[in-house]
Amino acid sequence: MVWPEDGHTQEAVSRAAQEGFIEPVLVCSEETRKNYAGAHGFRSVTVQGAEEAARKAVGLVREKQADIIMKGFLNTDVLLRAILDKELGILPKDTVLTHITAARLPEYHKLLFFTDAAVIPAPTDQQRREQVRYLVDFCHAFQIECPKVALIHCSEKVDERHFPYTASYSTLRKEGGSGAFGPCIIDGPLDLKTSCSAEAMKVKQICSPIGGDADALVFPDIEAGNLFYKAITLFCHAETAAVLQGTMAPVVLPSRGDTIDSKFYSLALASLISK
Repeated sequence: MVWPEDGHTQEAVSRAAQEGFIEPVLVCSEETRKNYAGAHGFRSVTVQGAEEAARKAVGLVREKQADIIMKGFLNTDVLLRAILDKELGILPKDTVLTHITAARLPEYHKLLFFTDAAVIPAPTDQQRREQVRYLVDFCHAFQIECPKVALIHCSEKVDERHFPYTASYSTLRKEGGSGAFGPCIIDGPLDLKTSCSAEAMKVKQICSPIGGDADALVFPDIEAGNLFYKAITLFCHAETAAVLQGTMAPVVLPSRGDTIDSKFYSLALASLISK
């Protein structure tokens, strides 16, 4: 727990510890060690500030003394600098770092996974391939045997001139069909509505193996992913959990303004995939 100096992080950590799926290690201030860690019997490492906390937490993962990193009350860039440090960080060379969210929406009949709302501005073909791989692995961890992955665009047509990334969707479909990602169904381009609504797919007379029943969405860029994330949490009151993938250990990277529930769910998600 990197610099858990705020009440929301501390409450989420306490709930997760009470549920028995984490054993917290707080990399924190002396004040938090005395007033929070000590009161709950949590292990703690005292540091002088957020930057030192980030470096120390990353070091604990490298030393195999921690299985998950969770961001507390510090700026994201401070933690990412420590994670991405070429000598002392925890992102292996040539590995893609991306962000994956699991969402429970009131009007959708199952969990919906999506990427990327926080890390990669405009994915290259190789980065998008790894995003698909991570999503499929996530779904398998949730015992979804053959997840349906929709490659999102504003329509169902390839447009190489205005949206060149859509040209690579056919390659991903073929790789999915050949078993490159394990058991899964991949299709696209599809818009968001046809990906998640069988009725919309029927009305538009689109034939797709996704069938309006997507388990996971791959957004074209960070703007689309972030807008979707903010929209479903603000207007749909979706419950979300999110982690970074590609690192030596899952990283829970909540916004400082995220709810206690969201931080708690993210810890649970990280615990599941770290096994």
